[in-house]
Amino acid sequence: MKRYLFIILLAISFSVNAQSNTVNYKYIIVPEKFNFLKQVNQYGLNSLTKAFFEEKGFTVYFDNAEIPEEIATDRCKALVVELQEKNSMFVTNLTLLLKDCKGAVVIKSKEGKSREKEYETSYNSALKDAFTSFNDLKYVAGSLPVATSVAQANSNTETKTAPVPVEQPMTAKTDQQGAMLYAQPISNGYQLIDATPKIVMTLLKTSVEDCYISNNGNTNGIILKKNGSWFFEYYKNNALISEKLSIKF
Repeated sequence: MKRYLFIILLAISFSVNAQSNTVNYKYIIVPEKFNFLKQVNQYGLNSLTKAFFEEKGFTVYFDNAEIPEEIATDRCKALVVELQEKNSMFVTNLTLLLKDCKGAVVIKSKEGKSREKEYETSYNSALKDAFTSFNDLKYVAGSLPVATSVAQANSNTETKTAPVPVEQPMTAKTDQQGAMLYAQPISNGYQLIDATPKIVMTLLKTSVEDCYISNNGNTNGIILKKNGSWFFEYYKNNALISEKLSIKF
């Protein structure tokens, strides 16, 4: 139990890091064609990028679409997506950048990689790998945008955990969630998607078997397996909440 409590505290420390991944830009502009490619929406990368940021709560437009007057008259209210490719003989390398109206990089992803041989599969796989840097990115009105590399922010921040209290926390259990969630592997764990499909939760691997640091977009906690069932556990008002999940790996 102490080990699980420690992991929950560690997850809470991750939420501190995640604050730098909130931006107050409501709008994002995605080009209809990325510079290193020859065709509009080649390999479906532009549509995939637009759909990803829409899931994060942003209002997204292609650069060739009719845009609202609010950003037509002031492009500084929107971020622009740029996708960069690093040439390599056997590996597809893609890096995603969000830039402001002056061309300054607001957020930069890690370098997404894929060794797939087929072009469309490789580019899509590499882009989705780059997306994992933005798992905690969300639109928050009124927050201050900070230029940062998401890939480096989490690794360079030293976190400190408070000592585990001796007293056992109160536990409140909710009813089992009816919808089945499906686990898709990512570089450092899994992402859970529903039948839509929509990403509803991220799972990061730990040193404990069947135990993951998790985030559902609003709350940080852990997902662990107990008596053959999966539970999402987190603290709310100093009480330990345990939600039973249906997950298919």
